[in-house]
Amino acid sequence: MSSRRIDEARLGSLSSSFEGELLRGTDGAYDDARKIYNGMIDLHPALIARCRGTGDIVRALAFARESGLEVSVRGGGHGVAGRAVTDGGVMIDLSPMKEIHVDAEARTVRAQGGVTWGEFNDATAKYGLATTGGFVSTTGIAGLTLGGGFGYLMGKHGLAADNLLSVELVKADGEVLAVSGDEHPDLFWALRGAGANFGVAASFEYRLYPQTDVVGGLVAHPFEAARDVLRYFREFTADIPDELGTFAGLVHAPDGSGVPLAAIVVCHAGDAASAEADLKPLLGFGSPVMAQVGPMPYPQINTMFDEAYPAGSLNYWKSSFLRELSDEAIDSMVDAFPSCPSHMTGLAMEHFHGAATRADISKTAAPHREEGYNFLLTSVWTDPATTDENVAWTRETYTAMEPHLVQRRYVNYLSADDANAPGRSVYGPNYDRLAELKARYDPDNVLHLNQNIEPAPA
Repeated sequence: MSSRRIDEARLGSLSSSFEGELLRGTDGAYDDARKIYNGMIDLHPALIARCRGTGDIVRALAFARESGLEVSVRGGGHGVAGRAVTDGGVMIDLSPMKEIHVDAEARTVRAQGGVTWGEFNDATAKYGLATTGGFVSTTGIAGLTLGGGFGYLMGKHGLAADNLLSVELVKADGEVLAVSGDEHPDLFWALRGAGANFGVAASFEYRLYPQTDVVGGLVAHPFEAARDVLRYFREFTADIPDELGTFAGLVHAPDGSGVPLAAIVVCHAGDAASAEADLKPLLGFGSPVMAQVGPMPYPQINTMFDEAYPAGSLNYWKSSFLRELSDEAIDSMVDAFPSCPSHMTGLAMEHFHGAATRADISKTAAPHREEGYNFLLTSVWTDPATTDENVAWTRETYTAMEPHLVQRRYVNYLSADDANAPGRSVYGPNYDRLAELKARYDPDNVLHLNQNIEPAPA
């Protein structure tokens, strides 16, 4: 926490030009504004700068630097590690920045940094268009895209970052840049996977694709069949089309009973006839206790798990890519799950294939281009008294899974105690280039509240 006090004269100067809202600890709206999705994060910024536009970002950054205060940046505030909040510093809050402009003819959209995927999808769906976005609609477009961006459509269209066309970026020194493949291409490369390190993204421009309805939903089986279900999932995903996004997991029944289940989630973004043929084997497998799969508007499938991740819930996550979805890895998951202390917790295997894996590893800073599965353990609970128990179970389960994992980790799934995860496990062979770019664009490491890349030494 910064030991510096806010200079009142300097704050007065900022207030006179700031178009948004400046909040301090005594202000009524302060407490709600400092809270983010993960209720485990309980930090108190000295100042929250709720920005209305790019100019406010520039002014807030200048104030923080001149005052010697730490900077955090909040987009959607959904990052589980809680890096959107600084203790005693300046929180640059983009959440009021909600403008979305769709160019239906060009099939592009420009959205500001405070937009969530739910808001984004609703806006583009009016024109029958979409792009790869998050699995949960309350996630912000900024953090997800800057970290690479997994989603249902990544097999068909690549990662969210693969569909990024340009960014309006405020550098740590306050300079505003239009960044794209034509302008500052080296920085554009870095923003697509490690972007939180290089500036504050005021707005994003994306490529869009025709997409109205999808065929999607969930098929759940009794836990007694979990091993067979996950082995079938391995077989099912061995050869599926790009249009079919899917993941499997061990979850608890959504009715509050806490009954464990084995589930497979699907989103087919192709035509109805192809979806029926491609999903027929899955729907005919075993004896499911629940099979809710059918046509729905694309934005709807992105809300399917919103209730499972309520704002303010306590979250502790662990994640790495699987070496393979082996029988032994399946056994480790199935053996661990019955002792899970929270009925909100789940284990997932996100299938990685198609367009996301056909890009070269050096195309973007996001290095995850291999076919396979990402293992994700999302522990979620609401009673603070059970925090130690939930964290301990998560760590023990992850440790049991480590023999089956490779040293590749997705930046957007890292928890607070993963802040010192080896950079190469997150960024792979792209790390050295990123460190050189960090030294060029943020040599003082002003923007370090992220999965930080330290500037390469001169």
